[in-house]
Amino acid sequence: MLLGVAYRMLGRAADAEDVVQEAWLRWTAEDRAAVREPRAFLVRITTRLAIDRLRLAHTRRETYVGPWLPEPVVTDFGPAAPDTAERALLADSVSLAVLVVLESLSPLERAVFVLREAFGFPYGEIATALDRSEAAVRQLAGRARRHVDEGRPRYDVDPTERRDLTERFLAAASGGDLGELLALLAPDVRLVGDSGGKSKAPLRVIDTAAKVGRFLNAVAREADFLYEHRLVEVNGAPALVSFIDGHVDTVLQIEVRDGRVQTVHIIRNPDKFQGLKDI
Repeated sequence: MLLGVAYRMLGRAADAEDVVQEAWLRWTAEDRAAVREPRAFLVRITTRLAIDRLRLAHTRRETYVGPWLPEPVVTDFGPAAPDTAERALLADSVSLAVLVVLESLSPLERAVFVLREAFGFPYGEIATALDRSEAAVRQLAGRARRHVDEGRPRYDVDPTERRDLTERFLAAASGGDLGELLALLAPDVRLVGDSGGKSKAPLRVIDTAAKVGRFLNAVAREADFLYEHRLVEVNGAPALVSFIDGHVDTVLQIEVRDGRVQTVHIIRNPDKFQGLKDI
């Protein structure tokens, strides 16, 4: 749970692990007999550490090369997966689209949104964790929820439909069938590539079906023979993970609307594959 809170706060698995490690060190140094509610104590420490790190991260991202996307993490837990309703809630709160929207919130708004919407913490408990009044927390929650609702995709997609379209999209792109690829793309489709300047990827968002289709077609022709591909559940949805010599090189995931590809996310920054180390 602490990793889940920290990851949704920071969008980076490596940073989340560092925060939880530091929270645990503080816990081990504490007089634990005096702590009445260990869970609340650990959540409070983790959240405050994540807020501090998030403020520093916002400064670093002002100089980030090209578009920024969250660090992908595997969310396919097999038999240990929660029930359908809880799984849908957790998948939505960790989706790339929602995490991108959360970047536009203030650190306090983000903390309140994550604790309330993703984990269902009571307002009073959140107020204690953030050292704010309950009234202030309710205001922050309302503001954050409105902002996220305005920025998140306003459509629901059946998971089976999304997986099917993902497979068709990948087949068309890797097969060099530009006509089939264009048929799968929404007219106003956007492609967002994140390399951090450390590998080859577009430094600006590419939009329109014609431009996105030509870009993907060219990339497939140039490099497809180099890769081993796997379809993996990443951030609550299927994604193509591409490997070179056993190492993750690229993560590609699509968003779907009305049976067509609305957004293509491509992550190629090698520093962002910490959350995929075990696949």
